[in-house]
Amino acid sequence: MKEMIVDNQKALVASNKQYTPAVVAFLFGAFLVVGAGFAHSDTIHNAAHDTRHSFAFPCH
Repeated sequence: MKEMIVDNQKALVASNKQYTPAVVAFLFGAFLVVGAGFAHSDTIHNAAHDTRHSFAFPCH
């Protein structure tokens, strides 16, 4: 029984390690699409604006 608990804990840790890069990538992507739209630089703002339009994301 103890081996089964240890194996389950190892599986849980391995599964958490797999989700971490995905969550970080999602948050970074969300910042680029949504957060950069509020930047003061016109180039960054326009790039984010065009990206939002390409995803049919309302921005006005």
